Amino acid sequence: MVKRIKPKMNKCKKDKELYWYLNAEGEKRWSFRHRYYDLFNKRKEKSEQGFTSEATAYRALCEVRAKLATGNSIEVEHDKMTVGQWLNIWYETHECDWEITTQTQRKNIIKYQIEPLIGKLRLSTLDKETYKRKFINPLLKDYKPSTVRLFHRVFKVAINAAVDAEILTRNRFTKIKIADEERELPNVLSIEQLNRFLEAAKNDEPFTSQLIINTLAFTGIRRGEALALKWKNIDTDKLTITIEATRDRKGFRTPKTLNSYRTIDIDGNLAELFKKYRTWCVETYLSFGKRFKDEEFKDLFIFISYQTAEPYMDNSLFYSFKRLSDKIGFTVKPHTLRHTHASILLSSGADVAVVADRLGNTPKVIWETYAHVISESKSKTVDQFISALKVAEK
Repeated sequence: MVKRIKPKMNKCKKDKELYWYLNAEGEKRWSFRHRYYDLFNKRKEKSEQGFTSEATAYRALCEVRAKLATGNSIEVEHDKMTVGQWLNIWYETHECDWEITTQTQRKNIIKYQIEPLIGKLRLSTLDKETYKRKFINPLLKDYKPSTVRLFHRVFKVAINAAVDAEILTRNRFTKIKIADEERELPNVLSIEQLNRFLEAAKNDEPFTSQLIINTLAFTGIRRGEALALKWKNIDTDKLTITIEATRDRKGFRTPKTLNSYRTIDIDGNLAELFKKYRTWCVETYLSFGKRFKDEEFKDLFIFISYQTAEPYMDNSLFYSFKRLSDKIGFTVKPHTLRHTHASILLSSGADVAVVADRLGNTPKVIWETYAHVISESKSKTVDQFISALKVAEK
């Protein structure tokens, strides 16, 4: 093993903390060494070398002094941290604050998108142009713009955390826009297609498949919210459903966002379907030797398997949708019914805020997702106004 010889450091006349030296190739380079006391009055030293000019080294030294003078010792101490190092610290720090789905999503984005492309770059010096050139642009070659926007959002959240931790002074990446050349519209059924799908579900067995499809179609709730419904969440007299949880193969937990906590109205036909289904559930439980008191029954999940009397799961739901899609000749997924529900309401003139509240979203999300539907609805409103004037003149 060859022992590396440290270069001889020579003081510069310009500043006592500036040095020049010859590297292994005999080229002249500059460095600085600045001694200071941190917030705990502990003596420390900040050094850096490899500068190709005295002026560049002096400018970097002045920047360090300025940051320390304003109390930014944390930023100075972490200025060599890489993007990958910070993302891993951020994930480990906040992992327990996130839902399991968020944990998995962010862990995979760090591992498969961020670290391979920009993980080795220095966090403190990563600029907007480099970020777009080395991260955003390569991703757009392999992923849809909507997916790249997701990666970018996660990165921005991590950078905001670095700002909060005083490792960075600001987030340089907030104003980056990732636009679709042709924005992908949500998958929406026509009213005729929806009726065909509901008719197919009406004749489908088991009863659970029929009811959960009607629930998704007539409420617009998410599939996880439907699977998490308990009998205490349904009021067939007041015609309401209360959303307070979500459930999938990863378990039962709180909803996606605070906006997801909500109580929404249902129609009488759906309420009657729930009443019939409750009777069916009691009979199904009895066939498996299970009997529950009224108070116990309220805390049971609504949707159950006719084969086991256990809570209905994701795979059973997707199988039902695939079976019915094959039967009618076009693809319908659980989220298709959510998009269709929102689109029908908006095209009928429903207020954006009302639709957002019903779906557990913000008005901003509704505007961004269904802009084309809202635009068409506005055009119809003008036509309706003109038509109303013409009728009045007669």
